[in-house]
Amino acid sequence: MAQPDPIAALGELDPKKVDEEQFVALLEAASQLAEDGTDVDLGALTPEQFARLISRASDAQIGAVMARPELRERILDEVFRRMGEHYKSDKAGRTEAVVRWRIGDSEDDLLRYECVLAGGTCTVHKEPQHEPRVTISVAPAEFLKLASGNASAPMLFMKGKLKVAGDLGFAAGLTKLFQIPKA
Repeated sequence: MAQPDPIAALGELDPKKVDEEQFVALLEAASQLAEDGTDVDLGALTPEQFARLISRASDAQIGAVMARPELRERILDEVFRRMGEHYKSDKAGRTEAVVRWRIGDSEDDLLRYECVLAGGTCTVHKEPQHEPRVTISVAPAEFLKLASGNASAPMLFMKGKLKVAGDLGFAAGLTKLFQIPKA
């Protein structure tokens, strides 16, 4: 008997109809190895499906997912993998910069990513390799909302949920350099 496709199930999911545990279980199923040993590809979930999923999920559901370190890392890895695809090089002009992301609720659970914007491309590294023009620190749940178009960077900044070190002017225009999905 064929196993149900966890990505298709996730893409059709209305988070308002499941509890936190079910939401976490569905995301875990969509980000684990299939029975044949191959990875289930979170990349098969469209940006619009992901944005819709996050927009309809409660803070408690998102928090429950982000509280699972391995699941959090797989989801964030996928978001950062897609950044190069969503970089608007036509809007960037001759922009050359390094953006360092510190995503976590404390120093003990930080995930670090580095986006190098140069030559019309966005290249992502998991380990910092360059001096950043700006460093952005944010909790995982807030980052997911930001990356899916369900939160505003200025509002997160004003509420103290997003911290910026370095070139504030550049950071303020950063979202214009990426195509952020709409739910």
